[in-house]
Amino acid sequence: MNKRMLWIALLSLLPLLVQAETAEEKGLAIAKEAKARDTGWKDMQASMKMVLKNAQGEESVRTLRIKALEVEGDGDKGLTIFDQPRDVKGTALLSFSHPVGDDEQWLYLPALKRVKRISSRNKSGPFMGSEFAYEDLTSFEVPKYRYKYLRDEPCGEDTCFVVEQVPTDKNSGYTRRIVWIDQSHYRLHKVEFYDRKNSLLKTLTFSNYQQYLGKFWRAHRMEMVNHQNGKSTVLEWSDIRFDTGLSDKDFNKNSLKRAR
Repeated sequence: MNKRMLWIALLSLLPLLVQAETAEEKGLAIAKEAKARDTGWKDMQASMKMVLKNAQGEESVRTLRIKALEVEGDGDKGLTIFDQPRDVKGTALLSFSHPVGDDEQWLYLPALKRVKRISSRNKSGPFMGSEFAYEDLTSFEVPKYRYKYLRDEPCGEDTCFVVEQVPTDKNSGYTRRIVWIDQSHYRLHKVEFYDRKNSLLKTLTFSNYQQYLGKFWRAHRMEMVNHQNGKSTVLEWSDIRFDTGLSDKDFNKNSLKRAR
């Protein structure tokens, strides 16, 4: 057999030698890339306005402060502090996220002057009357889900990967999430949440992205719409600052009581 014939024969065998990437492998690879692109920010502080809207369109507004700490080898730590209105002032939520095992959360209620631990069984409950559940407020960690790439789809001026994420935690309030992640920067554009009956429960949309430190993208507006009760919650972020000098001592149960 001459060299040309041998080359043709090898080319014909190439598809058999190259194993195609499965939908599960591609979904996992997308999740890992999104996580990798948002690693290295150290810590963050920000202000937030939370707008609650009921099914009749009536609004109530709360102002908050957010603190977050990146933890090497573990999930992020977060502290959410309510400043207004007066009836929720001083209420604070402390969250420790973990890639494996249950996340840990504690809520400080100033009227009772006590710290309440949020059990893993209750994490699907609403946070402070909003359409965000407690489990929505912990950091995204790759091992928390199983993945399946579904398709590519236009999203604004970009194209998004559409990926199914199935929680590995049996206490999750969701059977699955469908996420839209843009292909240019691996930013979240939309998340659909399906309840334990596998019915569409909520949709979260992200908008007004801005880049910080030449690398980290943050959405300044997040809107969670509950399709089953007609309510919605909008989070408007401002004054986002990175590498502000926060440390572990700013994220413990004592820091909840000091939150003012």
